[in-house]
Amino acid sequence: MTSEMASKLMQFCSFTLVRKCLQLGLLAALLSLPAQAGTLPTLVMPEGVGINIHFTRGHEKELDMIAAAGIRVVRTDLKWDETENYKGVYDWSAYDELAANLAKRGMRPLFILDYSNALYEKSTPKIFQSLWSYHEVMSPRSPSSIAAFARWAAAAERHFSKYNVIWEIWNEPNIKFWKPKPNVEEYARLAMATCNAIRAVNTNATVIAPAASSFPWDFLEGLFKAGVLSCLDGVSVHPYRLFKLPETVTEDYARLRKLIEQYTPANIKKTIPILSGEWGYPTVIRGIPLEDQADLAVRMQLINLLNGVPLSIWYDWKNDGQEPGNYEHNFGIVGSDLTLKPAYDAIKTLTAQLTGYRLVQRVDIGHRDNYALLFANAKGHSKLVVWTAGRANNVRIAAPTLPRNTQLTLIDGRGLRSALKLDGNWISIRLTNSPAYIAP
Repeated sequence: MTSEMASKLMQFCSFTLVRKCLQLGLLAALLSLPAQAGTLPTLVMPEGVGINIHFTRGHEKELDMIAAAGIRVVRTDLKWDETENYKGVYDWSAYDELAANLAKRGMRPLFILDYSNALYEKSTPKIFQSLWSYHEVMSPRSPSSIAAFARWAAAAERHFSKYNVIWEIWNEPNIKFWKPKPNVEEYARLAMATCNAIRAVNTNATVIAPAASSFPWDFLEGLFKAGVLSCLDGVSVHPYRLFKLPETVTEDYARLRKLIEQYTPANIKKTIPILSGEWGYPTVIRGIPLEDQADLAVRMQLINLLNGVPLSIWYDWKNDGQEPGNYEHNFGIVGSDLTLKPAYDAIKTLTAQLTGYRLVQRVDIGHRDNYALLFANAKGHSKLVVWTAGRANNVRIAAPTLPRNTQLTLIDGRGLRSALKLDGNWISIRLTNSPAYIAP
């Protein structure tokens, strides 16, 4: 089944027709669609639910907690200068331990191939506030350093092939992480060389890029013009919007999708998906409350699914510090001491409720800020997830496919259950900013 056919099928299988679709086996066909290009996650929950970490060795208690939340993809840096200390000699030991620990828990690694290496690139002094200076290694720009980076990436694919790694080329090259300053032509040369080197080792490897900060339209178009889409399995972006709701991302995704379609080479028959490689909301003092972070974490995952985004990495796993007013210290879904934030329980509830389910469609319930997403699984079960991006309000949702006297269950964002009665063939419910789950 093609992606176009799947899209039409989802439109056909509306909430009022879902049982008929199940009888015809159409949803079963939809749920059995093959994986995206390469071996990216499918749109079946929770395959594409991911999180970012900042460790390699040990931390097994934390990995147990991550797995218990239903998270399936773990993203972290694989740093060039930490794994190649002598030219051509690679030390993967720290990442061997991490990859094995992830596999043992049913999670998949997403390794970011970054940053530079003083063995191959020159460094320049950088003055900090006119008080002191340090040396900063330039990003791989010369032919020899690009070739060395590509060899290192190919060696990594060869070494970690059994773990089905998702390889991401660099991190946010459109901002300060590309030295001495962002340069799309330089990054494009590195990305193409690296992707081709990995494919020379394994044509079925999964390679994504550019992990762009936000939606830098000129940078993205320049990258696509350089031909990088001929090699990639997905385009990763970081759709942070600290002062905007997750639902506002839809317009950006639509614009990016058109740009990808415009520059995808004619010989590439697959649809190249958009990936949400990093996105979070920090619980800073006088900023986003803990409960709001929990709601936004779930809505980010759901909105990405609604936009056909198969991978959503939440940033970050745990707080990176203890300063209450520091944004970088407060992105975690657990505290720096591993104390659970509400966001942890919210993500765990999301994955528990929707494991094995695929989004069928958004059900129209009136106002554009009101969301009702219909999910179904291959066994013929269906669930609704409902919330509002605006003010809390009461709605009625048509449910003529359910038998008379059906007892519905309402599960709130923290997993608490309550009875929900049908009003004739209608579900009457109050929508809030916290997603809730409705199931027979």
